[in-house]
Amino acid sequence: MRPQNSTSEVAANSLPALRFEMPEAAQILRMSRAQLYNRIHEGSIKPQKDGTRTYITRVELERYVESCGTSTPGGTPRRYFSTG
Repeated sequence: MRPQNSTSEVAANSLPALRFEMPEAAQILRMSRAQLYNRIHEGSIKPQKDGTRTYITRVELERYVESCGTSTPGGTPRRYFSTG
């Protein structure tokens, strides 16, 4: 019989993800991995390296999404959701 999860395992599983691997980040952004690498190469998204692995932080994903929807070509802010 397998023992139940310890308190530390449950706490670790309930923590929000702070960084994502490349395929995961691409899926969150609804783009291909190639498009994600292009955004990194052009400087739109800043990756975080940990040894040989490359991650995109939650904060960086949020910053990128905000930068994509800040204004239209005419300068008027875009609103996708009602604010109240």
